[in-house]
Amino acid sequence: MAKPIVAIVGRPNVGKSTLFNRLMGERVSIVEDTPGITRDRVYGHSDWRGREFTIIDTGGLGMEQDDPFGRDIQAQAEIAMEEADLILLLVDAREGLTAGDEHVAEFFRRSQRPIILVANKADNARVESETHEFYRLGLGDVETISSHSGRGVGDLLDRVVERLPPDVGEEEEDEDRIKVAIVGRPNVGKSSLLNALLGEERVIVSPMAGTTRDAVDVPFEFGEHSFTLIDTAGIRRAGKIQGSVEFYTVLRAQRALERADVAVLVVDAAAGLLDGDKRVGGMADEAGKGCVVFVNKWDAIRGMSPREFGLIVRNEMPFMGYVPIVVGSAEEGRGLEDLLNECAAVADNHALRIPTPELNRVIHEAVDRRPYTSRGRDFKIYYATQVAVKPPTFVLFVNDPKIAHETYVRYLENQLRQGFGFSGTPVKLLLRKRVQETARVA
Repeated sequence: MAKPIVAIVGRPNVGKSTLFNRLMGERVSIVEDTPGITRDRVYGHSDWRGREFTIIDTGGLGMEQDDPFGRDIQAQAEIAMEEADLILLLVDAREGLTAGDEHVAEFFRRSQRPIILVANKADNARVESETHEFYRLGLGDVETISSHSGRGVGDLLDRVVERLPPDVGEEEEDEDRIKVAIVGRPNVGKSSLLNALLGEERVIVSPMAGTTRDAVDVPFEFGEHSFTLIDTAGIRRAGKIQGSVEFYTVLRAQRALERADVAVLVVDAAAGLLDGDKRVGGMADEAGKGCVVFVNKWDAIRGMSPREFGLIVRNEMPFMGYVPIVVGSAEEGRGLEDLLNECAAVADNHALRIPTPELNRVIHEAVDRRPYTSRGRDFKIYYATQVAVKPPTFVLFVNDPKIAHETYVRYLENQLRQGFGFSGTPVKLLLRKRVQETARVA
């Protein structure tokens, strides 16, 4: 069976994300003293005393009516609760019992979901002694913790493990899952694309730019392939967002890109290819990730063929000439199957390992067809070997790495692509001087 799920819920700003990060052992959710920072469900995995479980961080319940996302955030939290085997309801020990806590507690008494009431921010014995008022909520014993300092978290985890469903043999995590990060400028339709792929509203979709702040990981099956889809915050120029919440969401998107196998760069067809698209594409290329360009909102385009738009992409982003391009519409569900097939093919190419004899045959044939000489010196390649995958990385042992111009190295890369494909993935060529053994002096 799958790992049991523990959802962390509560009013805004009671420390849900801080507890999530404490249980994860790293900063996964954004933490800031602004209600509603965590908007979507954020998933992570943890274990305690040999028992593994999934944790969900959620947006706040009982958001203010004037919050434009309040209704959506609460809906996401309720979905997380439906998925959960156990719920941790957080309240603020320092603030004390509030009408909002009573409102949320009433919801849980009706839901009949397994629940542990947790009074957070109990940083000392005095605050802890004042938490008895939370028993009035009628949700059983109160666990007192400080998620910031870690006080009482071990005891809470003991209770969590006790309340989880019986362990009947959990499935091992599939390491063969293709991790796909959906990236792009804000408001190009990334969350809409993820929801269309899943057939459900897993992340909030809004016409307001910057809706998605946290990266959201979602397991997904398609045909013979297993994916993990990562929806990320839109990436903007860092100088425009420094010092704001959005600055941290860009860092989150970059981290999501770093742990992905394939990046789906979502481009708004109606807006055309913009500088922001090129920057995001450059990030994926520099990170060495496989990439597929998904031209979204293609239903809004008139008088241009997919081939013509593709030529624009090739001309404007020549550093990504190896990337396949898929046109479609997340809203209408067009192009999704082609996109997933391309992602699977790119993931295979990203992890492709070439037999050494075949590699050397292609390299030497390329040199024979087009020898290279600079300032009277011949460039010689003695031997080639592949040293890594994800992306495919090759070392060429040569007489002098300084001889070859970058245009010749690109020629060799293109010959490898012609010989072995490598569609959608960067290919790295490293030149190393061959060190010959010197004879020992008698």
